[in-house]
Amino acid sequence: MPGQRKKRRRQQDEARRATARFAPDVGRWEVLFETQDESEWHAHMRHLRASDTQLDWTAVRVDRLCGRLMRPTTFRLSLFVPKATPDPGQDPST
Repeated sequence: MPGQRKKRRRQQDEARRATARFAPDVGRWEVLFETQDESEWHAHMRHLRASDTQLDWTAVRVDRLCGRLMRPTTFRLSLFVPKATPDPGQDPST
């Protein structure tokens, strides 16, 4: 089909950029919210979308950890926090 190669390349480029942006040596994922109650999860997400306009949703990860029989399902919201870059004008000992 026409345009499939172009679409595939664009998706691969986006995946490479995301991998580089969220690499472990660049920063870490910090858990913002975690619950096992699905209604609480939905209420918290609605509240965040309505009130927090400062949140960068491209740097947010939503995990749904399915527990199966032994553990209950857990919902987790994480935000990528980049490492602080040292200021070249600052003394590293302070």
